[in-house]
Amino acid sequence: MIYAQILAGGKGTRMGNVKMPKQFLSLADKPILIHTVEKFVLENRFDAILVVCPSDWVSHTQTLIDRYIADERVKVVVGGSERNETLMKGIEYIQDNFGLNDDDIVVTHDAVRPFITERIISDNIEAALKNKAVDTVIPAIDTIVQGENEEVEDIPVRDKMYQGQTPQSFNIKALMSAYNQLTEDQKAILSDSAKICLLAGEKVKMVRGESFNFKITTPYDLKMANALVEIGE
Repeated sequence: MIYAQILAGGKGTRMGNVKMPKQFLSLADKPILIHTVEKFVLENRFDAILVVCPSDWVSHTQTLIDRYIADERVKVVVGGSERNETLMKGIEYIQDNFGLNDDDIVVTHDAVRPFITERIISDNIEAALKNKAVDTVIPAIDTIVQGENEEVEDIPVRDKMYQGQTPQSFNIKALMSAYNQLTEDQKAILSDSAKICLLAGEKVKMVRGESFNFKITTPYDLKMANALVEIGE
């Protein structure tokens, strides 16, 4: 079976003084989260689409889904205290409610990347059916500088540098196996789900993203997103 998991657990601390997590802020005429979910319900191959959010926001999220999304595949699920725990809470929900088969895959996506396209979702599904882990990337345009304590340590060759986006997609059993190999410290600090599989020695297939598939993190990002919506209209 093929699942989508939209990670809506962010707190939005870089968005400034706002009353709610950034995924619930308005983009044009509706919440950012809803723009994202709408893209996923267009893909008929998904058997279920999970929206995983903090326990304090489950009721609010369900109200939004009921208001804007008429698709019984969409389920609101309680997440964890950090990204990877939230990811695994979604996997637990799948296991408890649908069972797991060896070839089941999950396409995971940030709730605050509302400009994802049908092509990116489709490419992730196709790649995840053939590979155990998939990451969406775009080539790095600027030179990447690695540093610490205000000193440059390395400047990697730009042609081999990419910027990571989401979706990140996985064979579910392979992801669970890789996650269970992590130490508790690694589980607490890993901010990228594809790295879970890399650390376990799995190859991660790259899928082409788009520059406009950006993450709305700051007030500037939200202004850019509103401008893009206006151009699209």
